[in-house]
Amino acid sequence: MSTTPTTSESREAGPVGPDKADLQPARLTHGSLPRRAAPGVLLAAAVLGAALWLLGVFGPVAATLLAAALYTAGLYLWSRSVEGARKAFDRFVTAMVTSAFLLALLPLVSVLFTVFDRGFERFDAEFFTYSMRNVVGEGGGVHHALFGTLIITGLATLIAVPIGMLTAIYLVEYGRGRLARYITFFVDVMTGIPSIVAGLFAVALFQLFLGPAARMGVMGAVALSVLMIPIVVRSTEEMLKLVPNELREASFALAVPKWRTIMKVVLPTAAAGIGSGVTLAIARVIGETAPLLVAVGMTTSDNFNPFDGRMATLSVFSYTQYASPGVPPVFSLDRAWAAALTLILIVMVLNLLARLIARFFAPKTR
Repeated sequence: MSTTPTTSESREAGPVGPDKADLQPARLTHGSLPRRAAPGVLLAAAVLGAALWLLGVFGPVAATLLAAALYTAGLYLWSRSVEGARKAFDRFVTAMVTSAFLLALLPLVSVLFTVFDRGFERFDAEFFTYSMRNVVGEGGGVHHALFGTLIITGLATLIAVPIGMLTAIYLVEYGRGRLARYITFFVDVMTGIPSIVAGLFAVALFQLFLGPAARMGVMGAVALSVLMIPIVVRSTEEMLKLVPNELREASFALAVPKWRTIMKVVLPTAAAGIGSGVTLAIARVIGETAPLLVAVGMTTSDNFNPFDGRMATLSVFSYTQYASPGVPPVFSLDRAWAAALTLILIVMVLNLLARLIARFFAPKTR
């Protein structure tokens, strides 16, 4: 006898198992934050930190750290409530990286703001057209130091660039043996030497011929060239390595000598990178103080002859004005900050020039 229920009995008994109302579809997707959520949270945290700093509740460092913590925690909690744990953790790591970048940028912004704020008071025509000759208190300028910096840095560039470029050409195009390895090793060593060592080297070298009292601009140029040469070698070497070998092989296939291939094919192709590297090397050494203080000294008068007597430079001028202020000291300190601002502006211009060289003189691929 069959025990299978009929259709009507099955309908009356209902379905076997859980109720249909309990079977809810699983949520396979999550919501998403607005497109400007992260910048908005960052702006709100920055405004709150600035407000606490201006109200005197926290100092600038504590307010900045608090703003970074609020930005990271706020973005994470908001994302977790809307987007889920996985996306929230991704935003948490992104917020940590952004906060670390902004914290690292804060000292740079603080230095620039301080120098601009204190140095702009003496940024006038007199400051750039007068020297410190017979000036004790108010007045005076950096005319002698500005031209001294340009002359000494220009001489250092004339010394360092040919030596550095020829060394890099040898290492990339010709050097294959033990000598190339030794040169590479010494270039690496020279990259990390302290700047004062370069100044002492220049003093010791010229004292062999001119005596212990020798101080002149060319000595500072030699000291700066020692610091520039490894930078020029490294930048030029990397740019030459980026030149495709196919270009060299195509030139060799036309029976062009190797030296002419380097002059007409390799160097023009890498000219943009080499130019920007040389410009950055100049920006690296133009603000050196220790080697110039040892090798060149300081003077209050105009001296545009690097082979006769002491010369003034912006970095040494700023140091001496700040280290040995007059009475009252406010005028010397103003000149020191203005000289530092001038030096920063020169370095910024050189960096922008390097960017422009790399952009406009790079080989065209289209």
